[in-house]
Amino acid sequence: MGWLIRLAILCACVARYYTPVVHYFTVLGVSRTPTPAVRLASEPSFVKIEDTVVCEDLHYYEPAGKIFTACEDSYASRFQWFPPLGNVKGAGDTAGSLHVIDPKTLKSSRLRFQNFEGPFVTHGIDVIADPGRSNAVYIFAVNHLPNPEYDGTEQTFKARSQIELFHHVLGTGVARHVRSIRHPMIVTPNDVYAESPSSFYVTNDHYYRHGLKRVVEDVYPLAQWTNVVHARLDQLESPDPEAGINATTALSGVRNSNGIGRGQTEEEMLLCSAIGGVMYRARADSKNRSISIFDEVQFDSTIDNPSYFVDPHRTPSDDASGYVLAGLLGAANLTRSHADPNAQDGVMVWHVQQKATTNGTASADWETRLIFEDDGKNIHTGSSAIMVPTDSPKRARLFVTGFSSEHVVAVEVEL
Repeated sequence: MGWLIRLAILCACVARYYTPVVHYFTVLGVSRTPTPAVRLASEPSFVKIEDTVVCEDLHYYEPAGKIFTACEDSYASRFQWFPPLGNVKGAGDTAGSLHVIDPKTLKSSRLRFQNFEGPFVTHGIDVIADPGRSNAVYIFAVNHLPNPEYDGTEQTFKARSQIELFHHVLGTGVARHVRSIRHPMIVTPNDVYAESPSSFYVTNDHYYRHGLKRVVEDVYPLAQWTNVVHARLDQLESPDPEAGINATTALSGVRNSNGIGRGQTEEEMLLCSAIGGVMYRARADSKNRSISIFDEVQFDSTIDNPSYFVDPHRTPSDDASGYVLAGLLGAANLTRSHADPNAQDGVMVWHVQQKATTNGTASADWETRLIFEDDGKNIHTGSSAIMVPTDSPKRARLFVTGFSSEHVVAVEVEL
């Protein structure tokens, strides 16, 4: 796959005077080496959580004090069938699972499915409260199924991805399958942002699904071709995956749209351009079913699945609240490691806050601080990171996972 790197270099040479290209090569991490000062894997607090295999996305549901995630049941299957990475040599018939992690005991519990048998090839998720029941949630989860109509031609694709909707009563061990959601506009789903059980946004991470055009899309720094789709369910429960779905484009012109999540207010939406290394702060207009971007923060690595940490010990002069995002130490290596279970793709985790001005108020500038890094020996790839408060006002517990990681890892970090 070395020719992909050469093609990327050629693209950069053609457009070498553009600032986005310079940033692009920084994000790829070409020749980057780990920073020992923030490699916390040797700390006594570092834990690999059992039974959390390739859990690509993490969500902390604060009302219950629990972390929700979707995982695979087999590590090897991720490298045989995972269309977002171009791994489509397997059968795509693996069984994934939904998990609840207790951030205090660091134990993972599986939810038993009701009315659902799979296959379930997991990716991004979202968790929202059931508006009609205070002790229950709805869980949206991406599922990358094989396409039963694939005929080996350029006109069809091996995957036919969709969204699964589950209902879970907190404290129980059951996730009831409400319905599957499949629509022609949901082509390469990556992550979900739910407004309600019947209204959600989903990111498509690629415009082209296969072939040379997808390769160009991956390496061309100015390929702003992906979008975010808004879907409305006219039928909350249906045995037909295509029934009662109204979809429209909410935002277009994004490079490699990936993780989408909640910000510091109810109105703020976060959207990541993964290979672009940019987190967009945005607002969703439910009436017009559109998204408007009002700010952006650039990173020196790929980023994905943004979250916001609220510091419960904050004071006007000391507030550790901020955005938390995970990325890859050397994203350029994915061209050869994406299908290799023995690869060691390193991880970087960022904590982002607005800089304070001399009078103590927040400024429009952003300060990105690297709070965790690993060279790939302890965790393979990073795509999601969340911080959960502890009793200490100066420390939080950081949870990190990746689309190819064998475990979710947890470590205490300084705020």
